[in-house]
Amino acid sequence: MLHGWGANAQDLVSLVQELVLPNYQFLLPNGPFPHAQIPDGKMWYDLEREDYQGLAQSQMLLVDWLQSLESITGIPLSSTIVSGFSQGGAMTLDVGLSLPVAGLISMSGYLHRTPQEVEPPLPPVLIVHGKQDVVVPISAAQRLRDYLLGLGAPMQYKEVDMGHEIIPEVIEVVRDFILVNT
Repeated sequence: MLHGWGANAQDLVSLVQELVLPNYQFLLPNGPFPHAQIPDGKMWYDLEREDYQGLAQSQMLLVDWLQSLESITGIPLSSTIVSGFSQGGAMTLDVGLSLPVAGLISMSGYLHRTPQEVEPPLPPVLIVHGKQDVVVPISAAQRLRDYLLGLGAPMQYKEVDMGHEIIPEVIEVVRDFILVNT
């Protein structure tokens, strides 16, 4: 599970607890870069710069880390679900669409740009987004949905009455997706 911009891995600990999936292992990495304005905040790349400084490096680090997990956990990548919130949701899609994972979950996420190396079959994707999200507009999720459907991705898409957050309804949808795809 990948945290959002300015948060850190601890931000998602309560989500893991609320999922109540005791037979699953959850790994919560920190983004590689410190956030300039938020003490203890991390980021996957600098969202305030047009060139998204650090994005390519972060993508490479994340792919390397994900590919190393089987040797660390004994769980194959094909049984791993990558998920994230906001900037973490964007990173999930950036790296996960080109990996043989069990599934991808983007909560209030977006797509940076059209991935270049995406080839079918694509992993199942869950997109959950708030209708009142003022940080990442719902239109970003709708464009993402349409793009992935055009690629033939197995998809579940849900718009929820919420802002830029994770509410109990989202937790239920995420839990169901995890259970079906692992």
